[in-house]
Amino acid sequence: MVLIRSVHDIVRSHGPLPVWAAQTVIIRWMADNNVPHIYKGPLPDQEIPSTPITEYVLRPVASNGDHPALIDGVSGRTLTFSELETAIHRLAGGLTAKGYGAGSTVGLMAPNVPEYAVVFHGVSVAGGTVTTINPTYGAEEIRFQLNDSKASLLVTIADFVETAKEAIVGTDVKEIVVIGDAAPGTASLSDFDADPMAQVEVDIHSQVVVLPYSSGTTGLPKGVMLSHHNLVANLAQSSPVLQYGENEVALAVLPFFHIYGMQVLMNGLLAEGVTVVTMPRFDMEQALSLIQQHKVTQFYAVPPIVLGLAKHPAVDQFDLSSLRKIFCGAAPLGGELAEEASERIGCAIVQGYGMTELSPISHATAGEDFKSGSSGITVPNTESRIIDPDGNDVAVGEEGELLVRGPQVMVGYLNNEQATAETIDSDGWLHTGDVARIDSDGHMFIVDRVKELIKYKGFQVPPAELEALLVTHPAVADVAVIGVADVEAGELPKAFVVLQPDQEVSAEELQAFVAGHVATYKQIRIVEFTDEIPKSASGKILRRFLRDQSK
Repeated sequence: MVLIRSVHDIVRSHGPLPVWAAQTVIIRWMADNNVPHIYKGPLPDQEIPSTPITEYVLRPVASNGDHPALIDGVSGRTLTFSELETAIHRLAGGLTAKGYGAGSTVGLMAPNVPEYAVVFHGVSVAGGTVTTINPTYGAEEIRFQLNDSKASLLVTIADFVETAKEAIVGTDVKEIVVIGDAAPGTASLSDFDADPMAQVEVDIHSQVVVLPYSSGTTGLPKGVMLSHHNLVANLAQSSPVLQYGENEVALAVLPFFHIYGMQVLMNGLLAEGVTVVTMPRFDMEQALSLIQQHKVTQFYAVPPIVLGLAKHPAVDQFDLSSLRKIFCGAAPLGGELAEEASERIGCAIVQGYGMTELSPISHATAGEDFKSGSSGITVPNTESRIIDPDGNDVAVGEEGELLVRGPQVMVGYLNNEQATAETIDSDGWLHTGDVARIDSDGHMFIVDRVKELIKYKGFQVPPAELEALLVTHPAVADVAVIGVADVEAGELPKAFVVLQPDQEVSAEELQAFVAGHVATYKQIRIVEFTDEIPKSASGKILRRFLRDQSK
């Protein structure tokens, strides 16, 4: 009551004020008195079941077991919810029988196919951990993740076997398993088919069920430890916001190895009884064809896809009338582009916000109630704050770093207590590194990034990783990498390069050098040679000067 009376007195002392001005006075008073201004969304908190992730995802089996759960968009091959459940539990039995059960980490490197969900949840039921690997990675990147996660088994597809064989050299991986027919020197996933096995008892709060890799706010990729409870909580939190109806069909073009595809598309859709049509890689015309063929109602996208929907001539050749909503995430989407695409397609295009460390959603548009450029409201069971560089809460509508607290916040970074402490403070607030504002209606808008990550077509590109690689080239003395704005990609990785004395190398040669070591989306798109990299007294690269130079 002291706080309420004090705030009342503060506002009254300023005389009659409109609501927005009173809010500003209150928040400034709170900042002066070290009282956090915490935003909660308008929707009520949800009950979060104390259950393993697979049990939660397979809820539709009881009431709708014969309904299609997963359809391979390429072949039309279908798994019903009952068939999916059986396949998961049989794989769990086979993994355990072969020594890859509780306590094991399994690498999963595959495109979007129905078996992705089988492997993910088979490992989960067996009490193990899945580390999801980008299938476009090179052998060095894969090896790093396998070693860091201590994976002992790698599941992939035939197309990636040669890279997989190279990658497992020097790791603890004992066996490569192929989805489909086995290649020489590998086993087939069907070889792991065994008697169905019940869920291994796990501590849902401490057992890490999935270990995707993220660069966090800065630096090299780190294993993000997500528990059963993290995943279940975020699905339960997101459900009343994303709002699914009966007989929904969704197209899954975003990769399941990425937290967005893994949780929102794969686990989230299945848990709501939605039929998921998978695509192994994005192709605009194929995606449009599948929307028309399967009467897709929900389409999850990233900004470059929305750009295509607004501009691509093929869009007008397909019947997209079944679409009820397009949801865009992974990177901010401009309001004008969203409106242009929405008008052309004839359905709502809304946004959400999240990150791997948040399992991933913290903000999303409720149903179709969107504001132009907004990433939506704070989801249930979640708290948000906006702070200035000194850690003080800013007024409503003002910009600052977004902080998030809730049950979806990761357990931490694998084997990296320092990075964990730098990201999650002692009060449980996760510092996102994103600059945002929250308006008087509770809608959150991403404005900029504090962190240094480059977002190329929705994928995270860590500058430090590319800089560490480029300086190994004998002609390079120093380097800095930044993202430069691009309409199609969002941002393009650009390298500023200082050459060694008396050394010559072309931009194309440096780009080819990088391409030989990293995934396609991490490749350097622009090279600019310079005499000096601007740095602070402590040696930190002053990227803002480079960004200003590139405008």
